[in-house]
Amino acid sequence: MTIPGFWQNRIKAEDKSKELDGLKQDLFKWGKIEKSINDCLEIAKIDKDDQSVNLKKEIEKQSSIIERQLNDFEKLTFLNEKYDKENAFISIFAGAGGVDAQDWTEILLRMYLRFSEKKDWQAQIIDHSKGTEAGIKSVTIEVKGKYAYGFLKGEAGVHRLVRISPFDAEKLRHTSFALVEVLPEIKKVKIEVNPDDLRIDTFLSSGPGGQNMQKNETAVRMVHLPTKITVACQSQRSQTQNKERALQILKSKLFQYAQTEKEEEKARLRGEFKSASWGNQIRSYVFHPYHMVKDLRTGYKTSDVDSILDGNLEEMIESYFRWKGK
Repeated sequence: MTIPGFWQNRIKAEDKSKELDGLKQDLFKWGKIEKSINDCLEIAKIDKDDQSVNLKKEIEKQSSIIERQLNDFEKLTFLNEKYDKENAFISIFAGAGGVDAQDWTEILLRMYLRFSEKKDWQAQIIDHSKGTEAGIKSVTIEVKGKYAYGFLKGEAGVHRLVRISPFDAEKLRHTSFALVEVLPEIKKVKIEVNPDDLRIDTFLSSGPGGQNMQKNETAVRMVHLPTKITVACQSQRSQTQNKERALQILKSKLFQYAQTEKEEEKARLRGEFKSASWGNQIRSYVFHPYHMVKDLRTGYKTSDVDSILDGNLEEMIESYFRWKGK
């Protein structure tokens, strides 16, 4: 950063500055752990040397704090893949279940926004499509924060909800589905997109953002014709900004598309290929006839459904790390 001309390329310079801040934070956390351990050892020494004092409870308290701090760092050892440190895009799509599925999509949106808030990440809705009667048909949020993609990537898949429907006059039990897609923000990989391969439509923004966004066609929908991948952005105040954001998301999707094709081809050659189907849910959330959230991959389960939907996902995500690391 001390090299002359460092700030001439502002985008690269800002990325390096953020990387430095992250490293400083890591060192600070390790310093806190080291201090906690030294303090605990001092207390233990006093307890051993002076029989007139009983510091066992204080030692146990300090040990518990150290264990919690180390546990937080242990999670980071699982986040060693290429894009784990990057920001993330989360898209949620209502599946089978009608109005219940659209309401379920909105509930999941709230869950991820609350989780992001607890992690001190910045989360912003960049596109959404409202449901016909209630809820949301689809929504995309951008989550900015260190290791955002690493923590959230295990959430990708089909999420199943079982409950007494608030939209059913007969109060019958309904099952509904939502699909969650998680992408890393791709910055360092060059992905060329031919402008001739794009169809770009503009439309009025449906979200908040002032009179300009409501009166002018600032929202952008972009279709990549060869793959039929579609992205949209309506969070920015100008059409140009929304185009740039939509193109960035499209590049992330194209990168994932290429990676998925490679993995599927490898699986085919190994004779392991399984087609993705809507029935392959990763997690079930049951409100009736009992309360239970169960991750069908890791086996993790809890009866505190409300806590999970309030964004308390740390234990669930940790179970995914350990399952993935086996």
